[in-house]
Amino acid sequence: MADPISLTHAPQSATPAPRPALAGWLAQTNEVTRLFLGASQIPGLINLAGGLPDASVWPVEELAEIAGRVVREDPALTLAYSPIEGLAVLRDAIAARFSTGGLLLTRDNILITTGGMHALELIGKVLVDPGQTIAAQSPAYLGALDAWRPRMPRYRPLHLARDPDLVAGMAGAQFAYTVPNFSNPTGRLVPLEQRRALVEAAHATGTWLVEDDPYGTLYYDGTRLPRLIELAAGEGAYDGPVIYLGTVSKELAPGLRLGWVIAAPEMVQALVLAKQGSDMSTSGLCQMILLRALQAGLLERVLPGILSLYSSRRDALLAAMDEHLSDLFTWTPPEGGMFVWARARDPRMDTDRLLRLALDHGTCVSPSSVFDPEGLDHGAIRVNFTLNPPEKLAEGVRRLAEAARATLAEGIAA
Repeated sequence: MADPISLTHAPQSATPAPRPALAGWLAQTNEVTRLFLGASQIPGLINLAGGLPDASVWPVEELAEIAGRVVREDPALTLAYSPIEGLAVLRDAIAARFSTGGLLLTRDNILITTGGMHALELIGKVLVDPGQTIAAQSPAYLGALDAWRPRMPRYRPLHLARDPDLVAGMAGAQFAYTVPNFSNPTGRLVPLEQRRALVEAAHATGTWLVEDDPYGTLYYDGTRLPRLIELAAGEGAYDGPVIYLGTVSKELAPGLRLGWVIAAPEMVQALVLAKQGSDMSTSGLCQMILLRALQAGLLERVLPGILSLYSSRRDALLAAMDEHLSDLFTWTPPEGGMFVWARARDPRMDTDRLLRLALDHGTCVSPSSVFDPEGLDHGAIRVNFTLNPPEKLAEGVRRLAEAARATLAEGIAA
């Protein structure tokens, strides 16, 4: 008869052997995203930092009804693993939604992703090896910088407002990254002539051009400009250099974690291979909820309320900033999106320090250093206006002004 297996612990040495070191890129991450996502847990804090929608705009009852219906009617699509590319019926719907007179899309141009951040991560996986170059609109979305940090790229800034030679800026880069509609963090709307120049430079250099468009429906003033992918369209099914990224996080609900990539079929297939080793498949339940929402016209029904609410909050924030911050910062009122980008008038204002003092005063903002790949810009802040009602925006800006004056006093005294 075999001896019973002993469950006693083996003796341990007095000094355990050290564990392997964590990956080096982890030492370069920022904590701002984690901070503002957790800010709701800080009693009394007014969060002006995050790019967060207001929960009141979510069509809760409609989504609940759709969710229950699709589980009962389509369990094979909602509860099973989905194809890596996404459900064919949803890819067809996205292709039809974004096809225009000059842009012809099919399901071969569409990849469904688990949110917009997932798409950014996949692009880094298929295009960037350590040390290769990304040309990025500057300042750049911190989420994109986080997504590509493990790839250890080099960055070449694209200052679209003042760079006359985009061909030189994009040549040799693995891809160029842009947020043309109400850029995160600046809220800037890239004008039509610069959009055309970006597309022309992509054709001239052969560089992939990433168009990240989470805010493309949030126009409060003016007329919608054409997307880069529309400007890049040629004859026949789309096969151009623009990689378009979309999401429902800002116009339906972020908890669905659904996005999409629209690109040339060769790029979609490369991203599918990367996705296979990432999440394998996006939730079929969430995909079917989005499909039925699109078919029912739900996005079109909720959008007017979103625009009305957010535009009034933008105006409230700007009024509060005029009252409390105009002697400390300068800014350009955005025509849409979710943010105001404010630059300190005095170079001694360190906005990294301002973040810390603002928390002590009961509010928080995003400092400019996290939107700079080199972390060298310490003179600006990103302020969000979509999450809070006007009275909270006013109080948050008042607290921010107190913290800013204390920060500047420290800088002058140093």
